[in-house]
Amino acid sequence: MERILNNNTVFNYYEYSTEKEYEQVIVDQAKHIFGFQSIYIDIKKRIGDSIITIPDGYLIDFSFPVEPRLYIIENELSSHDPYKHIGSQLLKFAISYKASGRKIKAFLLEHLMSDKDLLSKVEHGLKIAGYRNIDDFLESIIFEKTVAAIVVIDRSTAELENVLSQLTMDTDILEFQTFTTDIEKIHKFTPFNADIRILSESPKSDIKAEDLDTIVIPAQEEGFEKEFIGNNCWFAIRIHASMLDKIKYIAAYQVAPISAITHYAEVSKIEKWNDTNKYIVYFKDNATPIKPIALDKVKKGLAPQAPRYTSFNKLNNAKFLSDVF
Repeated sequence: MERILNNNTVFNYYEYSTEKEYEQVIVDQAKHIFGFQSIYIDIKKRIGDSIITIPDGYLIDFSFPVEPRLYIIENELSSHDPYKHIGSQLLKFAISYKASGRKIKAFLLEHLMSDKDLLSKVEHGLKIAGYRNIDDFLESIIFEKTVAAIVVIDRSTAELENVLSQLTMDTDILEFQTFTTDIEKIHKFTPFNADIRILSESPKSDIKAEDLDTIVIPAQEEGFEKEFIGNNCWFAIRIHASMLDKIKYIAAYQVAPISAITHYAEVSKIEKWNDTNKYIVYFKDNATPIKPIALDKVKKGLAPQAPRYTSFNKLNNAKFLSDVF
């Protein structure tokens, strides 16, 4: 079992005894997990008539300030059956959502109107996004935009990936783990949409979240030649649900010894990859070679270890990797 060593103190992996205990920690840490500008709504209401489901919560996400989005939240322990618990809940929600939109709007509005701080935060966000009022805002995120889901779980598994791959609803998996000593607990997680939110939250950023339209993937030589060049595609990519309809281009960063972005392609379509919650990106045409955008020799930590997002405009004008991100 994993351990974390910090200043000669060993933190052991903490096994949550109940889902209720786990969920309460998620609620308590929601601002850190989902972002201080987003709103976690801890509300459990039945939706649906013939098919009834009760999501664990809702997230109004402002990762894209001009394009806020609604997510449903499922907080789960990996010890539970992913088919019976997670898959069943999300499938029921997907079926019931359309017919339950008015009910969802009513209880979200009631919840927000009862909390002055939350209402103020929403009103600030909806003004940035260009909505007339909170009614107009909720109408848009519930009825006009595609709802997605976030599964918060202590450990992601291949079984869970398989379950989510069968659903039409876009779903992000977020691992949240706890480690403990006899007197102290610490949490390990990757913040939701962190690489997107930092663009709108950082005063030093010269790119806006809404400008993101390009995904940069790290590629080994063999896979690059076979798939990116030979088959005009790239697969097994983990892509945020919020980015699926925004990606217009894909670029390849060839790892050492090349250590540079050397090609890009216009995206034709993005589909689920086999029985996973990852994706395959198909190109419209052959990849286009460009003057290599080299890894900076002085700056450290820039080489992509996983997919990263940027804008095609920044990619097109970049000389070094630091100009891309």
